[in-house]
Amino acid sequence: MLTLYNLGEFLLNIDYGVSVMSNTPSDYDNIFEKQLSHAEQYKMAILVAVISYFTLIGWIVAMIIYDKHQSSLASFHLRQSLVLIITCAMLSLIPLVGWGLNLIVILAWAIGLCAAIQGKEYKVPLLGDFYQKHLDLTE
Repeated sequence: MLTLYNLGEFLLNIDYGVSVMSNTPSDYDNIFEKQLSHAEQYKMAILVAVISYFTLIGWIVAMIIYDKHQSSLASFHLRQSLVLIITCAMLSLIPLVGWGLNLIVILAWAIGLCAAIQGKEYKVPLLGDFYQKHLDLTE
């Protein structure tokens, strides 16, 4: 971590060609390939679950991270968030009625996000069961 002291040391030694970054661990570049402890795996699963709820771009980023750190919690929330993204997109095409129903989708999104933050598997009301059974993109 770069501290104020390290920054000052870096600025003082810049003329001498001394590198402060020489203390960087060798496994810094391979953070996605290192073996994680169970607690770190659980935190990574929660991270993937939470990121998946932030738009389609967040879902794609979560899928990329999921490729290296697979877990049932992350897989569950990837499916649930994709359900919400698809449902929201479909309802957005229906004027007025669909826009109003999107408020229910936003509420379901908030429920799913809260469950992801807590590390729980809570199915989205109404469509959650159906999509969990028929949507296996993460396997």
